[in-house]
Amino acid sequence: MDQQPAIAVRGLSVSYGSTPVLVDVELTVPAGAGVCITGENGIGKSTLLRCITSLQRPDAGEIEVLGGPPGSTPEFWRAVATTVEPPTWYPGLTAREHAELVCRAHGTDPAQAGVDETFHRFGIGTHADAMPPSLSSGQKQRLTLALALLRPSRLLVLDEPEQRLDPEGRATVAELLAAYRKDGGTILMASHDDAFAAAAGAVVTGMADLAPA
Repeated sequence: MDQQPAIAVRGLSVSYGSTPVLVDVELTVPAGAGVCITGENGIGKSTLLRCITSLQRPDAGEIEVLGGPPGSTPEFWRAVATTVEPPTWYPGLTAREHAELVCRAHGTDPAQAGVDETFHRFGIGTHADAMPPSLSSGQKQRLTLALALLRPSRLLVLDEPEQRLDPEGRATVAELLAAYRKDGGTILMASHDDAFAAAAGAVVTGMADLAPA
């Protein structure tokens, strides 16, 4: 018996006013797979990810994520971690305290989750006591990805995770994503960097290939 896919998108269409962005998009992401969607800016990659994570309602089509409609239950958000939306930084909390909050919210002990080790691997160990708004754009990106990987999940949905990272940072994140998949997780991401996607163990597919010609 075939395993149920982690993500199944059928006939997805989205328009902004009179402008169609997605038309009859079809996408299947097998459980445990890594899929990277590529394509030029404005082609609808982020819109597709927003629909899959229930952050946007499509005009037509069906979406199943981990066997059910996206965002329909608390279990969905316990299983799915995403960077599609910019994170919310809580006033008065340091970067480390944000990480500890995320861990505790998902039933994980921060010490056992390895907050300090994760910060070190992401190159933000010396900024753990800084307030996130004070960080550079690249450091904020590293922190956002660290928070997504610190919490337990079955599916990662990432929008251009390599953005604003230097080559060393990209290599580190790709290695961590590959390890996530090796541990049984599923990844769907949008990216402009085919080499980064390959290093993360993701199969690259063009956005234009997801809709009928």
